Amino acid sequence: MKKSTVLFVSFLALFIGACSTARNNKTTNGLANATWELEYISGPRIAFEGLYPNKKPQITFNTTTNSVSGNSGCNGYSAKYTLNGKAISFGEPGPATMMFCEGGGEKTFLQMIKKVDNYSIDNDGKLNLNNGEVAMMRFKKSKN
Repeated sequence: MKKSTVLFVSFLALFIGACSTARNNKTTNGLANATWELEYISGPRIAFEGLYPNKKPQITFNTTTNSVSGNSGCNGYSAKYTLNGKAISFGEPGPATMMFCEGGGEKTFLQMIKKVDNYSIDNDGKLNLNNGEVAMMRFKKSKN
């Protein structure tokens, strides 16, 4: 009787611990292991396709180094980020390439990412970078 009780309690503790670990990793795994492509940006009065006529911005999270990298619609960029639950903030972008860009979307993207203070992943699997409750940018997982 005691062996079965000890075995049951051990199994229950292992099961609860595994569920807790999976739930804690879901947040970071939701951001990592994907390249996210911008499909919406708040603010500008120019059509999205006009801002990004040749290339849409992308962002990739490296949860090991707490850094992001990608492109801003034209030039490459990298920056550090801080994550605390759903709260997120981005540091100043580091060295970037220096290509000439059409559309003005790069400036809009870099200004908007500074305003982000939290994130969410919606039921469609899209990443929303928000300021308060307002979605500033929405990304979908890139097929690349």
